Amino acid sequence: MMESIEIQVVNKIKKAKRGSAFFADSFATIANAKSVNKALERLVRAGELQRVSTGIYVRPAKDKIIGTILPSVDEIAIAIAKRDKARIVPTGSYAMYKLGLTTQVPLNIVYYTSASARKVKIGKQTIIFKKASSKSLAAIGDISKLAIQALRTIGEDNITTAEIEKIKAVLKKEKNFHLLHDLKLAPVWIQKLLATTQNNSSNE
Repeated sequence: MMESIEIQVVNKIKKAKRGSAFFADSFATIANAKSVNKALERLVRAGELQRVSTGIYVRPAKDKIIGTILPSVDEIAIAIAKRDKARIVPTGSYAMYKLGLTTQVPLNIVYYTSASARKVKIGKQTIIFKKASSKSLAAIGDISKLAIQALRTIGEDNITTAEIEKIKAVLKKEKNFHLLHDLKLAPVWIQKLLATTQNNSSNE
């Protein structure tokens, strides 16, 4: 019976591309939680899977030069959000890092979420999901939502000219519709700060 469960788990995993994240409850249709967990642990010992956090597993991608490639913290956070049917937005110093405003990767990766607040330990880093209002999660632009969160983190009184120019340069890659939509959600001082970017953006 256990072998049969393992085969079913492996078959399901192999249908997804290497590097995809899986959760213990991803296999709830195969067997009960106890049996699935035992099968997953046996697959970890056999090298078929790698556990990246409690209840989170990966079938690692392989590279001839680099070796084992695990999903990024961002990919794991997105996988968790997809499982929970939640919206997430990178915020704090992580939003600044993703925009290129800092080269230091934070140990605490913070996301606003529409789901429950939680912490997930991934190696030396921790993904922190903070429950947020629907307005904080309403931005639709991949770049503009980062810009707004980064500016909120830096603060109106602390933003430098260099940071403003960097953000405006990156925002030129944003779709104009997304930028227009997201600026309406931002504090007035951010709207004013990025107004010229909005006017000059030519993306549709």
